[in-house]
Amino acid sequence: MRTFGSRVRLSDLIRRPLICSPLLSPRIIEPVHQSSGGDIDLNDNFDQFKGSADYVTSEPLRNAVNVAIALGRPLLIRGEPGTGKTLLARSIAQSLDKRLITWNIKSTTKAQDGLYVYDTVQRLNDSRFGNKDVADIKHYIHLGKLGQAFASTEQLVLLIDEVDKADIEFPNDLLNELDEMSFYIPETDETVTAAFRPITVITSNAEKELPDAFLRRCIFHYIEFPTPALMEEIVRVHFPDIRNNLLREAMKTFYTLRELDDLRKKPSTSELIDWLRALIAAGIPPETIPREVPFVGSLLKKETDYYYFVKKKATLAGK
Repeated sequence: MRTFGSRVRLSDLIRRPLICSPLLSPRIIEPVHQSSGGDIDLNDNFDQFKGSADYVTSEPLRNAVNVAIALGRPLLIRGEPGTGKTLLARSIAQSLDKRLITWNIKSTTKAQDGLYVYDTVQRLNDSRFGNKDVADIKHYIHLGKLGQAFASTEQLVLLIDEVDKADIEFPNDLLNELDEMSFYIPETDETVTAAFRPITVITSNAEKELPDAFLRRCIFHYIEFPTPALMEEIVRVHFPDIRNNLLREAMKTFYTLRELDDLRKKPSTSELIDWLRALIAAGIPPETIPREVPFVGSLLKKETDYYYFVKKKATLAGK
């Protein structure tokens, strides 16, 4: 991708109304360092992420990551379960030699949890039973994952994993902090401001719709299910010495299963890796794989899918 033109500077790009949402605050964004601090010549520094040794990427995915880094926007990743959404952040951190902070989102997670927690219980216990100076509230302020990313003295990679698991208001509650790269702690009357804008990766399984205001602030990419050629590259990263005939028969069987329309949960990349590991460990002859589909429980995880496959297999065997 070289469609940005020649000698475009990131600081100019951020200030253009065509690219920036009017809801963004340039007063806060401008002082925050980008990937290398200061102005960046996009033609020379755009392709920062090229994948890593243990994570095979497509060109569209690499482009999406590099656009997010260049514009300083969060990268929102969707895709089928098992397509490597979470592992992408680790690959970015490894490729760019940066530290990774992971914030795993649960159904009970609140935006405040990612900023800081005021440990009032510990302070009360110390005041009753300890000999600490409880007057200094700073001792009881613990930064969350987002707060740690803001407080870092170097740029890092921040993974907000499965954002759609939380309450529907959760993404909206993060808008101001993600825009301004700062938050206020009223208990200590302090503002934590990021010295470096983290490379933020947000994953979603599309369990809930995300608010439009949140989506406007993100670079979006959907990880398509790998083609057989790309899948072979992925497999060989995990099993560099796999026999060609075993891989050929396993891949053919795997994609045949995925073509069954009545499956509620189609087998994913991670399940293919597990299945291949089982086939190799058991020494299964490659020629028997299409006919017997051994260890099918490694691929099909729904009871209805399993019984549908067993019935289908019996029907084909009877012909």
